[in-house]
Amino acid sequence: MPSLLSIGHRLSHPERQLRVLADTGSPAFDEVLRRHGLPALETGPIEILQVNVGKLCNQTCAHCHVDAGPDRKEIMTRETAEQVIELLRRHPIPTLDITGGAPELNPNFRWMVREAFRLGRHVIDRCNLTVLLIKAQRDLAEFLAAHKVEVIASLPSFRKNGTDAQRGDGVFDKSIEALRMLNALGYGDGNGNGLRLGLVHNPVGAFLPGNQASLERDYKRELDRRFGVGFDNLYTITNMPISRFLDFLERSGNLERYMDVLVQSFNPGAAGSVMCRSYLSVGWDGVLYDCDFNQMLDLPVGFGAPQTLSELLESGDLHRRVRTDRHCFGCTAGAGSSCAGAVAD
Repeated sequence: MPSLLSIGHRLSHPERQLRVLADTGSPAFDEVLRRHGLPALETGPIEILQVNVGKLCNQTCAHCHVDAGPDRKEIMTRETAEQVIELLRRHPIPTLDITGGAPELNPNFRWMVREAFRLGRHVIDRCNLTVLLIKAQRDLAEFLAAHKVEVIASLPSFRKNGTDAQRGDGVFDKSIEALRMLNALGYGDGNGNGLRLGLVHNPVGAFLPGNQASLERDYKRELDRRFGVGFDNLYTITNMPISRFLDFLERSGNLERYMDVLVQSFNPGAAGSVMCRSYLSVGWDGVLYDCDFNQMLDLPVGFGAPQTLSELLESGDLHRRVRTDRHCFGCTAGAGSSCAGAVAD
């Protein structure tokens, strides 16, 4: 199988991606829910407001479902960022989860962190680690620590070859340097100082991730033994069949097989705990989605729910029915998958 980075990327149009998934012959997601006697997905209390502040990034990772990179121009404005904070003022959503791109490159990132911190919200930064080494961001790690920001960072493998295959040559070594920087500030030391550090593992290929608890033990042992690096938790995330990873699946001839794996591995227990039931996703332009993956497929919230931050601030109604499609099998296969890792035993 060719490596992810050896395959040229086609930035697929969302409608084309959904059509390609339908052409695999996979059943509709809601149909499978019905087969298992499960109702259509609806939200409960919103625990996490996940905000994508733009697609600008200092890396171009092969698995990136956002299609982020250094040339992307989509960046959340200050006006939209202020609407995010206003939503937090009006609703007791406990966590602000900021993602990108490299979210730290948005000029409003630090303002949002400060404002959410003042409101007593827990803030998560979805960090690619290498951004901490950019000269213009030399004080970023200290800023995150000062505001008790939880750092969740992508590290596909504790082996250099595995990480570099997804994220580019030299990224693993830079990631280790950045992790040591965070450790020096107290991140991941397990001393209850509030500086939590999580790592994200996703497979380097067309297969499901391994057992999360087992992988966490392996990561902790190997990163400590080889590099003296510590962290708190490992989160396993299934590669979603969208965007660059969908391109990879098509070009490597693995699309139908991978979709079969996802469908055949459907776990009713995971379906009841999918993140879209407790998350609200906000796009860089203020449009609302059920999850970050729907955002990348241009599937805004449906069924009459407010579709923008402006509309939501006016209505105040956070409850909604979740919009699904075939990519949703990625979140319900095996132990399930979410931005917080596996969702079922």
